[in-house]
Amino acid sequence: MTTHLMQTYARLPVHFSHGSGAWLWDTQGRRYLDALSGIAVCNLGHAHPDVTEALCRQAEKLVHCSNLYEIPLQERLAEALCAHSGMERAFFCNSGAEANEAAIKLARAHAHRKGNRNPVIVVMENTFHGRTLATLTATGNRRVQAGFEPLLTGFVRVPFDDLESIEALARDRQDICAVLVEPVQGEGGVRVPAADYLPGLRRICDENGWLLMLDEVQTGMGRSGRWFAFQHHEDALPDVITLAKALGNGVPIGACLARGEAAEVFQPGSHGSTFGGNPLACSAALAVVHAMERDRLPERADEIGARLASGFREKLGDVEGVTAIRQRGLMLGIELDRDCGDLVSQALEEGLLINVTAGNVVRLLPPLVLDAEQETLLLDGVSRLIRDFLQPMAECAS
Repeated sequence: MTTHLMQTYARLPVHFSHGSGAWLWDTQGRRYLDALSGIAVCNLGHAHPDVTEALCRQAEKLVHCSNLYEIPLQERLAEALCAHSGMERAFFCNSGAEANEAAIKLARAHAHRKGNRNPVIVVMENTFHGRTLATLTATGNRRVQAGFEPLLTGFVRVPFDDLESIEALARDRQDICAVLVEPVQGEGGVRVPAADYLPGLRRICDENGWLLMLDEVQTGMGRSGRWFAFQHHEDALPDVITLAKALGNGVPIGACLARGEAAEVFQPGSHGSTFGGNPLACSAALAVVHAMERDRLPERADEIGARLASGFREKLGDVEGVTAIRQRGLMLGIELDRDCGDLVSQALEEGLLINVTAGNVVRLLPPLVLDAEQETLLLDGVSRLIRDFLQPMAECAS
């Protein structure tokens, strides 16, 4: 098919016409169970009535208003997010990359205020923070960086879930101003760090006067089984949190939340966004927050995720070729001992939408509103696909 789109995606051969909850329908009328949620975006599922009503109601009144003026919906959303996160102030933008850009700028500006003229931010291997030049540099994946050099200076990279490497930097360098880290690595393969990792980072940052900045773009808004993934740990409250994806349930909106000194860094003229936090986007995000509160969706994600992880371990734990099953809330990663990208198209044929990341990890990010029947369909369908995929390999080996 002739297309005028730039070829930035290797798109699967399916066109979706509409959705409801965890289901999507293509233009031929075939139904698919969505176990990806637009990559952790549609946490409330598709066409959620609260979000639809909020959008329609707001679109009739005011879609956009410049940030040169007060926007009451933005104030309400900031208050709600700060109440759930322990932060004090919010800056609104349009995406996760923009939220991380804001955090990077905030960290540098904070360092300059303290006399550090060449500040360095610690980032992790195998992480993903976005595709703008700053967030691309922060991302620990050479494949997505290749061809876009020269990248920015001001970052140093260490292994994920390795406190000793951070301690070594603290001993050897005087130019570090912040640590930027995902509480759970999403694109890196649903990698959950040790229980002492985030509290350890908090301690090291406190000892050295660094900011602890958490990229909760994928883990936030209930996905991890808490409102924010750092809340699984005591003594891990960050200075900065970045959000996007599920915040608007598909309506583009991102946020950079901060507390303490970090919350006072940005002043008029130091940062901004034309569309960030406009009335339409904030109305959708407020509907998301209210639905999460009313339906206890973070707790629901924790419960469903635990059941799914237990089920996958029962069905796949003894299958040769399955090397790990990782889970945090409704983030699940099933790691195989070989590349398994073909499983995405095979699942599509079976009416399942899944993802493979890091080459060999089946990543599942189903909506937080998944019901019991859908839970069973997902568990049985993915288990069968993986068994069938690995079976020919096992037969050849024997």
